[in-house]
Amino acid sequence: MKRPQLVWLATPFVLFLGVLPLVNRVEPLAFGRVPFLLVWCVGATLVTPLAVWLAWRGDHR
Repeated sequence: MKRPQLVWLATPFVLFLGVLPLVNRVEPLAFGRVPFLLVWCVGATLVTPLAVWLAWRGDHR
């Protein structure tokens, strides 16, 4: 692969579409009241800008 840092761009795809069928559960509850799927989506949303920034930083050089 000529630009391996671009693999970071696959991270959001894997988090949202690849793993989503595995975490699509109401139980267990996170923090006692929040469905796990909601916590997973919020976490993936927070990780996405980090992954894009890492890809940009690696490709920018």
